[in-house]
Amino acid sequence: MNRVFRFASYREASRVSFSLRGRQDVLVRQRQHGFSVHAMQPQPSQDGSDVSAIVSSIPPERIRNFCIISHVDHGKSTLADRLMEITGLIGTSGSQGQLLDSLGIERERGITIKAQTVSLFYYPQPDSPPYLFNLIDTPGHVDFSYEVSRSIAACQGALLLVDATKGVQAQTVANFFLAFEQDLSIIPVVNKVDLGHADVAGTLEQMSSAFDIDPSDTLAISAKTGLGVDALLPTLLERTPPLSAREDSPLRILLFDAWYDEHRGVLCLMQVLGGKLQPGTRLVSAASKKEYTVLSVSLMRIAQIPVDRLGPGQVGCVCLGMKAISEASIGDTFSHPSSPQPAVPGFKRPQAMVFAGLYPTLESGFGELQTAMDRFLLKDASVVVENEHSPTLGRGLRCGFLGLLHMEVVQQRLLEEHGVDVLMTSPTVPLQATLKDGSVRNVNSPEALPDDKELASLTEPVVAATIITPAEYLGGLIALCESACGEQVEQTFLGPERVVLRYKLPLAEIATDFHDRMKTLSSGYASLDYEPSGSQPADVVALGLRVNGEPVAALTRIVRRNKSVALGKAMVATLKGEMQRQVYDIIIQATVGNSVVARETVRAVRKNVLAKCYGGDVSRKRKLLDKQKEGKKRANLTVGSVEIPHEAYVKVLTKKS
Repeated sequence: MNRVFRFASYREASRVSFSLRGRQDVLVRQRQHGFSVHAMQPQPSQDGSDVSAIVSSIPPERIRNFCIISHVDHGKSTLADRLMEITGLIGTSGSQGQLLDSLGIERERGITIKAQTVSLFYYPQPDSPPYLFNLIDTPGHVDFSYEVSRSIAACQGALLLVDATKGVQAQTVANFFLAFEQDLSIIPVVNKVDLGHADVAGTLEQMSSAFDIDPSDTLAISAKTGLGVDALLPTLLERTPPLSAREDSPLRILLFDAWYDEHRGVLCLMQVLGGKLQPGTRLVSAASKKEYTVLSVSLMRIAQIPVDRLGPGQVGCVCLGMKAISEASIGDTFSHPSSPQPAVPGFKRPQAMVFAGLYPTLESGFGELQTAMDRFLLKDASVVVENEHSPTLGRGLRCGFLGLLHMEVVQQRLLEEHGVDVLMTSPTVPLQATLKDGSVRNVNSPEALPDDKELASLTEPVVAATIITPAEYLGGLIALCESACGEQVEQTFLGPERVVLRYKLPLAEIATDFHDRMKTLSSGYASLDYEPSGSQPADVVALGLRVNGEPVAALTRIVRRNKSVALGKAMVATLKGEMQRQVYDIIIQATVGNSVVARETVRAVRKNVLAKCYGGDVSRKRKLLDKQKEGKKRANLTVGSVEIPHEAYVKVLTKKS
């Protein structure tokens, strides 16, 4: 039998953490503590010949649905690979790492963006009947927290994974309370204990302080080497209750994820809450009232394995013949048309938190951009898109994103998957304007911001931010939050060396360079998490740029009134440095309404007309200078719009506040 690696005290945890040095010492520790290096288990064939029979024979009490939740880059995907290895789904040699991270950008950045699911067969003993574990690997970044909420709703247990080298982070706290509110059985796990600089004792102390977790209930593992991973599935089996579902109850199905397949249309990831699901079954949506016929049912392995049916508590991929991803409402409940069932509560639809304009780098490329975005929306329905037009940049798209990372991911995927390079304007947050006539208007772009004459009030979204940092960086981070118009709510300590700061911050401050500045001030050690927390009055203005009196709409941004002068000076200085000199002066102005808050001038190129005048009367030199002046006057009269280089747009749009 596998032995669970637990700590009786912080002292033992500290002793173990400093004794684990390298792969050879890990194996020594495994032998001393009774661990077995994970062994391959017998698995059914991958062609589905006996998978369907095994799935049909597993009752609900032998099914466990669980997820892995933690902060970004704490080892979720690596742990998922190890669990697939010890259950025999994949081999231990020559296999590709992070198998559940299917997107190329996920592998490139080392993060999980799209939640994935895999079904594992686990045999406690060689001659015992199998258990079915449905593992859901969830994202860790705050922008993709809606994926975490989808996953948690379909689970009964959760592995709370904490990196022993980094300790409890902000997203760890947020995900813990998401799972706690859903009444999941939470199993705390400390990862990366084999590393020489792992602080297991400190991590356990932080978990005890933040989550009231007993150190003796915590498992210590190394997902990379396999140390202690064998104990996870038996512990899940012991601590996680099965879903209370019965086959003879009315058919009720939860849709908790969906994606688009180019050959089969929309595929839905569903959990059977009651009854049984098989091809040919008629279903009705509780949200849209539309009816569908089940075309196929598959089990999520490394590849989709067709099965004859899904029983109560089981999770699988279902094809309903949907043509558009908008038909698959995440959190929707399906049932038989003859006995409709009530919808499952608790799901939140993702809301766009950041808006930006997307324009093609070539004026003739709008058609390609629109086609690429239409195809992209089949895969990611969380992006809000509408057409817009800029006098400077031409036709483009106004898009809403879940956050800054989501915005960067969409831009990169458009380039890598569809070959479309786009110019992105400054991000803004959604504002709500109340006009003097009593009407209410949503403001998602600087152009939509009403004038002060017609504006009665303006509100902006506020977030409850949690920052976890080493104590030595506390002063700088408090100053950063205060400069971002933050209001401190709480300050607590996680042990002697880590501090939790809770602030009420305007979302507009988070959407700029707040995260980058926080990482700089803390040498990369601080972590940030935030969630919506209502709204507050906003004192903002539209800061625009004019070049020779002509407004440049694409460079207009919404900023705080008290920061408009400083940012205006920075913008005109940046644009001046990128402009090419002409035969006439180029006047660059930053404006708020009709007021000029900053100005720079790109001086005209002046030819040295006196170069060949080696002598003679001064009147001859004055005559040449006057002739040059008249020529410049004629050039100023005939000049049209000034051409602004593409690089100048990029530099100004990326200028931090």
